[in-house]
Amino acid sequence: MNIPTQSIRRLAKRTLLTLLVTGSVVQFPGSAAAQEEPDGRSPRPRGQGQGRNREGGGGSGGRREMPENKTPTSPNPGQTIGLFLNTPKAFTGYTLMAPKHNTVTFLMDNQGRVVRQWKSDYEPGQTVYLLPNGHMLRSCMVKVQGGTGGGEGGRIEEYDWDGKLVWEFTHATREYQLHHDIQPLPNGHVLALMVERKSRAEAVAAGFDASLMRDDFLVPDAVVEIEPIRPKGGRIVWEWHVWDHLIQNFDKSKPNYGDVAAHPELVDVACNGRATAAFWNHMNSLDYNPALDQIVLSVRGCNEIWFLDHSTTPKEAAGHTGGKHGKGGDLIYRWGNPAAYQRGTTRDKQLVQQHDAQWIPAGSPDAGHMTIFNNGYDRGYSSIEEIVLPLDAQGHYILAPGKAYGPEKPVWHYEAKNRTDFFSAEISGAHRLPNGNTLICAGVVGHLFEVTPTGEMVWQYVNPMVRGGILAQGELPGKDMRGHLWNAVFKVHRYAPDYPGLKGRDLTPKGVIELPAAQKGKTGLDQANAAPGERPPDAGGRPGSRERR
Repeated sequence: MNIPTQSIRRLAKRTLLTLLVTGSVVQFPGSAAAQEEPDGRSPRPRGQGQGRNREGGGGSGGRREMPENKTPTSPNPGQTIGLFLNTPKAFTGYTLMAPKHNTVTFLMDNQGRVVRQWKSDYEPGQTVYLLPNGHMLRSCMVKVQGGTGGGEGGRIEEYDWDGKLVWEFTHATREYQLHHDIQPLPNGHVLALMVERKSRAEAVAAGFDASLMRDDFLVPDAVVEIEPIRPKGGRIVWEWHVWDHLIQNFDKSKPNYGDVAAHPELVDVACNGRATAAFWNHMNSLDYNPALDQIVLSVRGCNEIWFLDHSTTPKEAAGHTGGKHGKGGDLIYRWGNPAAYQRGTTRDKQLVQQHDAQWIPAGSPDAGHMTIFNNGYDRGYSSIEEIVLPLDAQGHYILAPGKAYGPEKPVWHYEAKNRTDFFSAEISGAHRLPNGNTLICAGVVGHLFEVTPTGEMVWQYVNPMVRGGILAQGELPGKDMRGHLWNAVFKVHRYAPDYPGLKGRDLTPKGVIELPAAQKGKTGLDQANAAPGERPPDAGGRPGSRERR
């Protein structure tokens, strides 16, 4: 099959870019249960064409009835927010948290006390990081015509330790927008997820079935590497576009027609197995491995994670040859849903609209493995999966002819003893700590907790920041029109005391975030809800100014 490089628009503006929970752990082997289709619906009829009405991949997070996200219950009577649990088994460090409906980012110690905070003019869009130099890198949400329909970003800011804005870069128009996640690189550049707008005509030319498009356009994903131009601006120096790596078996007249199962390195336009939403891929995280020079993407729309070879040049990344793996920008590994490339069925699917795929870093137990927050959108419970990547002696990913990529099962799996007690249908994240514990963010309900390898909960915290301000102890966050709590958090990171960015810094605790119980019922925020379509206000408040009682 001849699959030429797609001629995508590099956007005439490209030259302007220079501007610019107590739980249980299951050790595998052990059979993984079959999972339901994430949106509980059968694929719609495919209309004319071949091979389209099959069991498929995923769903892209449409709003519909789903099981209730589970709010945590404190072991301490009367407590609703703040620190629930802190035991000696917890990994001592500092947790960086950016509440989704606020403009303040907090760095907290294990006792839930703020040691540093940064104020922006924007809500997060969606991730924040503490850099090795002590600066805070923050993605921000900006309003533009178009957007993704979820996870909007569009702007990146960098603040020094003292809160001064030292770099800003906005990359958001009707035609393209950063979203969800960014990743600082060792060379000082920043990787970011981006969508780019494609018309119905462009989608049809790429082999999409027009009768299955829910909108008159698509916003497929891309990855860009940004070189900061300080204090304002950036230059895109490397890019990868899913639009360059498509295959389809629907329309023989299109140049990318072919046998999907024979080309797992390419992305089937029907990978999600149902009608196509505008936010088709719905990527929601990326991570970078400097030792391998590889990128992992969490692709919620296909219930998969995808690996890219970052050693490619931009030209190679748009094609099918070059780089250390010789595949250009084609996928070098994928996992989670063999149905997405026609080497399995929904019964083989192991990920359900997941988030936050990360390599376990050097210095932590099981370094080189991967952890994934498995949301279980309509499954009714969430879990954390840890997988061992199937590498051969040369560092290539093993794939037997006609088979799906392994592993067949995770090597470690966490879920609550009562499964439905741990459920966050969307957003969320998890990462492995240096002591072998795992820090988990059940994002929809603002619940942060840490578990040991055997599933014992050793640290637990509930975000007290909601739309409009700060809750008092005893108050509860309300829900937005999607069923997300107003104290939602996209994901968090914890940094060890010896992290370079903390060296020599003043880490004196400045008090907890939540208001005292004496203020209960006086904030006007207890279980407050927004009117349909209402945007949360820019909530300020004075967090971090109260000592813990």
